[in-house]
Amino acid sequence: MLLIIDNGSIYTQNLLDFLEEKKIRFENISPKELKLNSLEKYDSFILSGRRRNEKKINQINSKVILHSVKNNKKLFGICYGAEILALTLGGTIRRLNDSQKGTKEVFIQRKNVLTNKKIKVFESHLYEISKLPDMLVPIASSKECKNEIIYYNGKFIFGTQFHPEMSTDGKDLIHKFCLL
Repeated sequence: MLLIIDNGSIYTQNLLDFLEEKKIRFENISPKELKLNSLEKYDSFILSGRRRNEKKINQINSKVILHSVKNNKKLFGICYGAEILALTLGGTIRRLNDSQKGTKEVFIQRKNVLTNKKIKVFESHLYEISKLPDMLVPIASSKECKNEIIYYNGKFIFGTQFHPEMSTDGKDLIHKFCLL
């Protein structure tokens, strides 16, 4: 069963609608309602984007990430979800001078199970991953961002700096992740 951690992104409903359309079984919960001892019953997680920074939400998402790593569970972090993935594992993020918003082309740099072609995606963020920890590798970049898609080497753990739920190519990534 897939668990969506809804961190309050304005785009999360698009994700939920897409998963329902594809008939993918999932549960949706906010981090503040999540009981961490219930994580065992899920085999995969999607961490949504967010609207604002909250320490408690960051701590809960980090615990989900560490649970996924330790128990070899699939995880897909969207925008903030990718940023908290990098931060939890020892990376850094930085604030951009200008927010990134709109359609961008993302170029695949490394063979992976999600996509091997150039894709068009929707960006909406003011922060970006600036340094990856050793276990996370970039698999795609854009002119604006060197870490558009990241991957935990040897695990089905991914993060996208963009919002895949907002484009056809991005939805294909989500669908492939769900079918892994």
